[in-house]
Amino acid sequence: MKHLRPLVAAVLLCATTLPAIAASTPAPAAAPAAAHAPIASEQPRQTAEQWLATLKQQHGNITLPGGIASLQLNKEFYYLSPDDTERLLTEAWGNPPGIKTLGMIVPTTVSPLADNGWGVIISYKNDGHISDDDAAKIDYADLLKQMKADDEDDNKQRREAGYAGVTLLGWAEPPSYDQATHKMYWARELKADDASQNTLNYSIRVLGREGVLELNAVAAMADLQTIKQETPKILAFTNFTDGNRYADYDSKTDKLAPYGLAALVAGGIAAKAGLFAKIGIALLAFKKFIVLGLLAIAGFFGKLFKRKRA
Repeated sequence: MKHLRPLVAAVLLCATTLPAIAASTPAPAAAPAAAHAPIASEQPRQTAEQWLATLKQQHGNITLPGGIASLQLNKEFYYLSPDDTERLLTEAWGNPPGIKTLGMIVPTTVSPLADNGWGVIISYKNDGHISDDDAAKIDYADLLKQMKADDEDDNKQRREAGYAGVTLLGWAEPPSYDQATHKMYWARELKADDASQNTLNYSIRVLGREGVLELNAVAAMADLQTIKQETPKILAFTNFTDGNRYADYDSKTDKLAPYGLAALVAGGIAAKAGLFAKIGIALLAFKKFIVLGLLAIAGFFGKLFKRKRA
């Protein structure tokens, strides 16, 4: 029985339990899964290794879709395309379909299907050029208090809608901003109502000419030290391309974002939960279960989320 990866959720790796790729030995059916949708036992099965082999691992210098940024990967990481990223998030990590990203960075030393597997999901938000004039003025302890206060209303609405509340417990890693490179990172420790473990939401941001590159590490709190060790490497090899860098901003022609660094870190539930708000925060409400058959997973979650909406 595997752990549900709450991702997005940036998720987003493992506050609760997740349906994993079918093991080579058949597992017994679990009542919670059967209660939602029948699983076709005659579906062809794949081992984790066979399924992972269908994902194309890309190495070296990678230009992200749209050409706005690039990755200069060393041998410790590989890149998955947006299509392969969606497959990993939906088929393996149990998130609903339709997740749009710029791809994903995955460490080579651990399988993304392992209990300690993790990855960094990439997206881009073009709200405009974010001024860092407030960088030295932000009191992050006070900001944390404000963010916690916002939890009460957010969680009331989520619970009324039938979803688990998500409480911000504190900084797992306080925000840090490098004004020379215009790169920032921070981490939150989150607790879902029905989760047995706390969740790590590790956020990396690279500011650009007309927006911000968002990298969300999807992991468990137990993986905090690993993510902290790897973050400097990820920051170093992720950069905007020429013409899209922070220094390329032209105040005469380019849009200025209506918020600064403090709002980038805080925001509402979408910012607080990072990727979780986009890809499967509802999964945090469910207990452990097993899904039999790789090809049944997508249909199962499609029916489940339609039922939740109804």
